[in-house]
Amino acid sequence: MDTSGLYIREDIIAKTRELSDLIGGSEEVVHFRKAEQMIQSHERVQNLIKTIKKKQKEIVAFESLRNEKMVAKIDAEIAALQQEMDDIPLVSDFQESQVEINDLLQMVVSAIYDTVSEKINVESGKDSPPSSCGD
Repeated sequence: MDTSGLYIREDIIAKTRELSDLIGGSEEVVHFRKAEQMIQSHERVQNLIKTIKKKQKEIVAFESLRNEKMVAKIDAEIAALQQEMDDIPLVSDFQESQVEINDLLQMVVSAIYDTVSEKINVESGKDSPPSSCGD
């Protein structure tokens, strides 16, 4: 059997790693990493994140006690903390970079899907339907 035109699984994995390296070096990912580092070193943002997580745990505890009044109170506190965090320009920049990466990844997935579906019928997973049930 002539396999010169066929790719083996290892070839596909190697190409996937190449694509991953290209994506990792993209402008979107570089921007995201910088924003992420800035977020991690921003004391106020980190304190807000810790406080929100603590309040979320409190909500779980009060939900288990069926104390809806406290759940609503803490939920409002979380919303205020979240708004305060969202108002920090660095946070909105970070969130925008997340959207850009997501868009890039969606574009790559769509391009792969479109290219593969030109070669095979992706919906059924078959090249073509069998001519009879015995095939």
